Amino acid sequence: MRKIIFHINSLEQGGAERVITNLAHQFAAEGYEVYIATEWYAENEFRIDKSITRVHVGLNAEEEGKGRIAKLRIREKRLRAFIKKVRPDVVVAFCHKANYRAITAALGTGIPVIVSVRTDPVGHYDKWDDKIQIPLLFPRAAGCVFQTEGQRDFFPVKVQRKSRIILNPLNNKYLDIPKPETRVKEVVQSGRLVDFKNQLMLIRAFDKVHQKHPDYVLKIYGGDSRDGTKELLEQLIAERKAEAYVFLMGASDSLERQLVNASVFAFSSDWEGLPNALLEAMALGLPIVSTDCPCGGPRTVIQDGVNGLLVPIKDEDAMAEGICRLIENPELAERLGSKARDIRKIANSKAVFEQWQDYIESVCRH
Repeated sequence: MRKIIFHINSLEQGGAERVITNLAHQFAAEGYEVYIATEWYAENEFRIDKSITRVHVGLNAEEEGKGRIAKLRIREKRLRAFIKKVRPDVVVAFCHKANYRAITAALGTGIPVIVSVRTDPVGHYDKWDDKIQIPLLFPRAAGCVFQTEGQRDFFPVKVQRKSRIILNPLNNKYLDIPKPETRVKEVVQSGRLVDFKNQLMLIRAFDKVHQKHPDYVLKIYGGDSRDGTKELLEQLIAERKAEAYVFLMGASDSLERQLVNASVFAFSSDWEGLPNALLEAMALGLPIVSTDCPCGGPRTVIQDGVNGLLVPIKDEDAMAEGICRLIENPELAERLGSKARDIRKIANSKAVFEQWQDYIESVCRH
């Protein structure tokens, strides 16, 4: 029976954390001995089954007051001690600092490390210390999982050659929702209220849509990231006197029912990894207008004019035009939405797990 250690900062509810939690459960169900090593406990975390061992390898309360370098060394030392104790067949790390930490902690142990990049490398892996650590550490990883070609192509060729591109797995609750008989006059979006998702641009674009189609409303579902975006959105809605047709709906656990009969799903991000919200909208068969944002997440799953529409980032006129095109051409909208549902064939949890399992097994064999 193989042993796997997954390493990530915490299990706080987010895209990478959801993927790692799902994978851990699937590997455990297949008979693997699974551990999740985290640096801290967050307030709102994904739950894990008792078949998975969760271990804290981060700082204690006294160590939190130490300097940056001292804390870095403690974290690496603690993870290394855990790796040497468990002697797993492989360590799988997710996200920026956890990737570096896992490679460093496993040096000299003979245990392979697979790292996984979950965001746009530009702006996240291009600081001065990244320019030192990437060429020094990433080639020492046994493998790397990317979500898009854009992510992969950012890294050294040596890393690219031993990498795989694997999509995020869809939550099963989005897979069996029937197509609605009729669509309501709503344009929807789901995702945290956060600056890079550029819901401000979406509201400005929808203001133009509303001038042509005053019977349509915009509903934005998502929790407050507390970066000030929610307040800016509320201010813009008030300035445009749009309270009667633009609504901030808050977070929801039943999006599969609330989104499915909308007329358009509008995705407005300036950058993303591979956004779960977009995959979920596709699985529901929604007609989609999406920004063609780096590092290529939307372009990885959407073929413009075939299963959705792609528009340039930060272009409210193009976004408004795309939304109006789908509103005014319901046959086109339904054709794109029906084709979008095909994402379920390649991004269901079983298909994604099998790709991860195949890659991990290939790394272990070598």
